[in-house]
Amino acid sequence: MQTGSPVRVLDRLETTLRVRGGVRLQGSVDTHGAKNAALPIMAAALLAKTPVTLRRVPRITDVSVMWSLLEALGARLASDGDGTLTIDPANAANHRAPYTLVRKLAASFDLVGPLLGRFGRAEVPLPGGCILGTRATDMHEQAFRALGAEVTSAHGFLIAKVRGRSLRGAEIEFRAPSVGATKNAMLAAVLASGTTTLRNVAMEPEVVDLANCLNRMGARIAGHGGDTIVIEGVDELNGIEYEIIPDRIVAGTLLIAGSATRGDVTVTRCAAHDLEALSLKLTECGVNVTSGDDWIRVRGDRITGGTDVLTAPFPGFPTDLQPQMLTFLCTAPGTSVVEEAIFNARFSYVNELARMGADVRVAIESNTALIRGGTPLSGAPVEAPDIRAGAALVVAGLAAQGETEIIGLEYIDRGYERLEEMLAALGAQVHRASGITPFLEPNGTFETTAYPAVR
Repeated sequence: MQTGSPVRVLDRLETTLRVRGGVRLQGSVDTHGAKNAALPIMAAALLAKTPVTLRRVPRITDVSVMWSLLEALGARLASDGDGTLTIDPANAANHRAPYTLVRKLAASFDLVGPLLGRFGRAEVPLPGGCILGTRATDMHEQAFRALGAEVTSAHGFLIAKVRGRSLRGAEIEFRAPSVGATKNAMLAAVLASGTTTLRNVAMEPEVVDLANCLNRMGARIAGHGGDTIVIEGVDELNGIEYEIIPDRIVAGTLLIAGSATRGDVTVTRCAAHDLEALSLKLTECGVNVTSGDDWIRVRGDRITGGTDVLTAPFPGFPTDLQPQMLTFLCTAPGTSVVEEAIFNARFSYVNELARMGADVRVAIESNTALIRGGTPLSGAPVEAPDIRAGAALVVAGLAAQGETEIIGLEYIDRGYERLEEMLAALGAQVHRASGITPFLEPNGTFETTAYPAVR
């Protein structure tokens, strides 16, 4: 609240999830397409000459925001309502992304590369989305400058522009593997003249999927999945049909939920090799993990203890599964340590777990959490601070005794397509509800927190 500002009380529609815990999850459930692959691939469609049709696009609000961003830039979009999305970029003519949408979605920064490649100019506000810690853009800017763009910032916007006909190939070495910078550099370089070599790149499956999609569109990219990517610039890209890879974070969340409830859960239509780090840590705790190429099964009836977890770039343990894994460790006997090495503010949800009886101590200076597990959790009203923390609170509610009310389901909806329906298919007792709650708005003005409706 701003000091001295006039304040009035308004009503805000809040969506909540009610979870009745103590039920062992059992059965099989499919996962949907990957959010973190779909969003940059949607942005990449701006580079094509003809329409791009994407299959297995998750029906989540983050996709809806990217939809609205692409429309604001002039593209036309249509969906069959069942995960197939067509993007026609022919009429895209705007190089400035609106702040009102960008502030809701960190992945909106993926638009800088395609806008530079297509128009030679991009104006995009600095990243928004979940507040997980510092989201530096310096490696993005390093790549754009190396490719020949002038990069400045003004009034909260990053402004990149090319003098001359086009971007040019370059040698770029990142100081650390960055998913965002790797994606943006690829997206900018595919139409640049000459050869671009990216070193110390991110190797995440979503980066590989973006490269695969661009190659299908006519790009010449090699080395993706390793630490060096080589891009031979081409004159144009064309529209294609492409299926998004499975969402490994959704799959991992479901597997952790099965383990936390001591259940027997199989997740299908997933990529087991993308979740080896999670499978290893669950196995160390006594979970029986078996898998095939496109399925993973967990049986959690014989948990023996906790384990230590360090988040790291792929193929290490994913930061987007850290909150869910920590929650599971609260249910495992013994002491565990979780160290977060990617984001510096990811433990904000721990206070909510404490309301449910979890014994977790966070050392801010080392960005680590000490978990003393085995104490039964109990249902309580809690609030989701971000997407993955919200999912972690759902896991806690499933494992707890009694009823848990999770406020902020709109966060969870940004990354999970009807999570409650997937859990209900496994026997969970979950219910989505909405209610009106008062809140204070500075300056006497109302600003909606709702995302555009999922198309």
